[in-house]
Amino acid sequence: MGDLTSIHGAAAALTPVDGTDLRRTFAHFPSGVVAVCARLGGTPYGLVASTFVPVSLDPPLVSVCIQYSSETWPRLKNASRLGLSLLSSEQESAARGLSSKRGDRFRDVELRAGNGNAAFVAGATAWLETSVHEQVPAGDHAVVLLRVHRVSVSPELEPLVFHRSDFRALSGKSIAGQLNSA
Repeated sequence: MGDLTSIHGAAAALTPVDGTDLRRTFAHFPSGVVAVCARLGGTPYGLVASTFVPVSLDPPLVSVCIQYSSETWPRLKNASRLGLSLLSSEQESAARGLSSKRGDRFRDVELRAGNGNAAFVAGATAWLETSVHEQVPAGDHAVVLLRVHRVSVSPELEPLVFHRSDFRALSGKSIAGQLNSA
């Protein structure tokens, strides 16, 4: 497939999509970075997802998308509780470690215990203690709906963001004042 053409004016030149074009397009949408962790038999297991989405307040549900090729998810999905840690802008190394395919993923990651099997990354912007509610097949991923049981937030911390295929921090500046003065 050819390169995507830039959008100009009211009309856009669109081309048929393939996986490479779609991945490149999705990279333009910033998303938070979430660690999904549990201790099973005393051993920590975890993965990183940038597909975290709040779903419902009643019942309290969130979702993450997990590739079917994941070797970690088959272990995590049976945990009584999963710890979701919304990583902070200071936790890029933890995100890289937890997303690694080799080595000790938890070498530089400090974990905190929750109820059941839930494990949380210390220093995250928020923790959500969850359990698997439902899995829905979706192409090469499963959309995993998680029921939220308990939460903790550190509002003073900035989130880690995945954008244009790299980890980034928010600038911390609000554009609301700029919009109101225009």
